[in-house]
Amino acid sequence: MTLATLAEVLQPARRDGYAVPGLVCLGWEDMRAFVAAAELERAPVILQAGPSCRDHTPLPILGAMFRYLAEGASVPVVAHLDHGYTLEDCEAALAAGFTSLMFDGSRKPLDENVKETKAVVSLAHSAGISCEGEIGFVGYSGGEASAGTDPEEAAFFARETGVDAMAISVGNVHLQQDHEGGLDEPRIRAIEAVTDVPLVIHGGSGVPTAQRLSLATSSGICKFNIGTELRMAFGAALRMSVNADPDRFDRVHILRDTHDPTVAAARAAIRSTGASGRVT
Repeated sequence: MTLATLAEVLQPARRDGYAVPGLVCLGWEDMRAFVAAAELERAPVILQAGPSCRDHTPLPILGAMFRYLAEGASVPVVAHLDHGYTLEDCEAALAAGFTSLMFDGSRKPLDENVKETKAVVSLAHSAGISCEGEIGFVGYSGGEASAGTDPEEAAFFARETGVDAMAISVGNVHLQQDHEGGLDEPRIRAIEAVTDVPLVIHGGSGVPTAQRLSLATSSGICKFNIGTELRMAFGAALRMSVNADPDRFDRVHILRDTHDPTVAAARAAIRSTGASGRVT
């Protein structure tokens, strides 16, 4: 069994100069492909259950699926709650066997975010697992705008909460379908100068691949969340499979055709964080 906490995979990444991919899951087919990709790349992987995933599948089921995959894997697998918005969300994930809790209080005033994140950190650490927090709201493509992280607030947040990882807003947005966004590197350098907590980039699909790799190997960014580019690969494979034979209706056979393309997309994402070959 190679179930790991977030801290257990991010601390070596911080030390050795790479980032670990946080791959956003929507169902069994993609999470299974992500673990297969991680094994082929000999890389640690973080399986992430975000709000849309939790709307589709209950947390206890997701926890069991993540843990089942980890038990059969030869690389470290983190079972991560992505964007828990309440203490109750995080408590439910802990009860479901998750090994990492991400509390998102980034829309709240700083003092409130610190207070609530600190409570989740206490919950996680008392159970021997990890906690990620977010300071500086990360917006959505075509929706809410991002609010850049202030370096002084980031230092205060990291110090006061004791988080194991800190998500920051530095030009990144969720759900971006191209790689043309680019991150604010001076702001990243200013933040990493005032804290040694591993940094996290949400909306990693929007980051140019070359910049993703460069920052993974030369900055305090130790985790890139990657979802949209993987969903696009899965969706394209699913559409091709359905359209190839209009008379085919068995979803088991149709979904089987998504596996190899999703594995290939996940392998490319893993390589872009410098995580390949890190597990011997």
